[in-house]
Amino acid sequence: MAPNTILAAPVDLSGGFSDFFTTIGMTGGGLVTKGVAAVIAVIAVRMLLQISSDPKMALRKGSMAIGTLFVAVVLALYGGTLFSTVTNGTATPSPTATTTTGG
Repeated sequence: MAPNTILAAPVDLSGGFSDFFTTIGMTGGGLVTKGVAAVIAVIAVRMLLQISSDPKMALRKGSMAIGTLFVAVVLALYGGTLFSTVTNGTATPSPTATTTTGG
């Protein structure tokens, strides 16, 4: 391999974090969504590690921990789509009920 081989095109990151997140394709909202999912996943793993030896309580706490972990995974995978409907959606007026008066 030649000593001056360029493996990637240079990228201007003089704008700081905004340029970096634009480069990796993540917005501020996406970053928050991933952060919230990571915190929920850590809580779920902590719940799993605190399961007691009593079978009934272990089943209850374990199922709650697995459910919490499932929520974290869904939020990590689809959180951007879920929250974009709230933040970027356009408000559509609901159909108004019409009343008729007749004789």
